[in-house]
Amino acid sequence: MLDHMLMADHLKESIFSVTEESFDALALRVFQFQYNLNKVYQAYCNALNRPPKHVTQVKDIPFLPIEFFKTQMVVTGEWTAEKVFLSSGTTQTTRSQHVIREAAFYKKVARQIFENQYGPLDKLIILAVLPSYQTQPQSSLIEMVDDLIGHADKRSGYYTEHDPRLIEILENLPQQKILLGVSFALLNLAETHQITSINTIVMETGGMKGRRREITRAELHRKLKDSFAVDSIHSEYGMTELLSQAYAAREGFFKFPKWAKVFTRDLNDPFNYVQKGRTGGINIIDLANVDSCSFLETKDIGKMASEGYFEVLGRFDNSDVRGCNLMIQ
Repeated sequence: MLDHMLMADHLKESIFSVTEESFDALALRVFQFQYNLNKVYQAYCNALNRPPKHVTQVKDIPFLPIEFFKTQMVVTGEWTAEKVFLSSGTTQTTRSQHVIREAAFYKKVARQIFENQYGPLDKLIILAVLPSYQTQPQSSLIEMVDDLIGHADKRSGYYTEHDPRLIEILENLPQQKILLGVSFALLNLAETHQITSINTIVMETGGMKGRRREITRAELHRKLKDSFAVDSIHSEYGMTELLSQAYAAREGFFKFPKWAKVFTRDLNDPFNYVQKGRTGGINIIDLANVDSCSFLETKDIGKMASEGYFEVLGRFDNSDVRGCNLMIQ
């Protein structure tokens, strides 16, 4: 077991130095490791007749449907969990669970992705408006934002959309600010206050969670841009089953860090891929998921753009509404 733990730790550290040229080799090593030690993933690969001897390139690797996280313990190896992340949901839905061996590694990954996109945290004021998540201590989003706030300017914190201190900071502090919130709360703020924000990035983290009527991303961003007097709205794409996040700085074009990649599968044949620019189901390789499964078939629909960017256009019919999913275009 010690050898397996050492290998897992080595693979985790390897993601931070991975390059475009070395990505495929590392992905194949992670696949071999997870096939050998993850009973759920191994059984799935065997059912598809895709053992390692039949996997010679990355596109041969099977992608595990994320529904397995609702019914199975998706873990690679045997270890004691530090955290269990649960997806948001209602009493009528089965929630996904992602068992985490090392919470510190999740935070390290999330922090590095965020700082690579937005710069050193100690130079930023993080203003989080996440009322629906703060009551969910097992939310991966709250775990991430807690850590970001802890490393950011001391005026960072959680605010409600009706807090006058939030308006004061947005309108009067010259430091770089990131207003990060769930869509319905940002809309509530936008509709009740005309804000002349200074040096602020506005970032939405996903849908309405049943609080308001779902609208298109374009309509949401138009309303937010008008209210906050900003040129663009940023977005975050993440989910319980992933350790890594993707960010979009413009027009909904997301990009993952260098250790994660998106592939788009045929909507009618999940084992074939579509070309760049064509709509398909989103498959994700997240090499940070060493302790669970790095190869995931999501229920999101999107398409690839150039240079590793991708769009999220909606979700498959009959799939659960997810806390961090984006509105249908």
